[in-house]
Amino acid sequence: MTERFSRSHVFPAGGRVALALSYDGTAYNGWQQQHSPSMPSVQDELEKALSRVANEAITVQCAGRTDSGVHASHQVVHFDSPVARPEAAWVMGVNSNLPDDIAVHWACPVDESFNARFSATARRYRYVFYSASTRPAIARRAVTWIPESLNAGAMNTAAQALLGEQDFSAFRAAGCQSRTPMRNVHHARVVQSGAFTVLDIQANAFLHHMVRNIAGSLRLVGRGEQDASWIGELLAGRDRCAAAPTAAPNGLYLIDVHYPDSFSLPATVLGPAFVTPWLPS
Repeated sequence: MTERFSRSHVFPAGGRVALALSYDGTAYNGWQQQHSPSMPSVQDELEKALSRVANEAITVQCAGRTDSGVHASHQVVHFDSPVARPEAAWVMGVNSNLPDDIAVHWACPVDESFNARFSATARRYRYVFYSASTRPAIARRAVTWIPESLNAGAMNTAAQALLGEQDFSAFRAAGCQSRTPMRNVHHARVVQSGAFTVLDIQANAFLHHMVRNIAGSLRLVGRGEQDASWIGELLAGRDRCAAAPTAAPNGLYLIDVHYPDSFSLPATVLGPAFVTPWLPS
């Protein structure tokens, strides 16, 4: 990813700043701050780094709260800066105070109407399966290893039933706190290259565990245990117990967050990096 920052451009005190960051979620108890040293979160680490650069406490709000073990190649947050700092301080300075598995990629001044969560019009995720007879060593944290091959064509056909605004109760975690199970899926594609099978899905928003629950059920279609029509049947039935178990977290990535063009945020480089050369944009 190409960083866009200036060492001379100063962001004023009292202004709002948007940041984009990526992280390997393996070591963290999800995005959200847990207020416990034994349960580290990505938010904890980012706020500590920002606060060191500002010499004052900084609190951020994110576009989407990822679960324990889930990664992001493009998470977006905002915060109100109590001090004036050059743009490079919010990128290079913050990165120097972050652990190696979290990195800020750009900082951008935004007006007070921008909210990382509520201004977002869509979120996009990718779920990566890796098919091999033996477990991977190097990529073990970056993919979900499965010992069987998958029929990506059947999975892609099944995924088309997810499109549009629907009730996603069949793919909703029991502890989901959303007031409604209705979500609008803009696209859902399954593509394959060699040992990698990737679900790429975008919606206005997602329910708790929604993508991992969809991935788990699509896996059964890919294995031939269920017909492609099964996903539509699950949606119609609205019964979480009828669907497959939740897929593991380590194959899931938040890869993009969409905002209105009026905010003029830098362009997104879609991830994860090891699959982008052959995935469609």
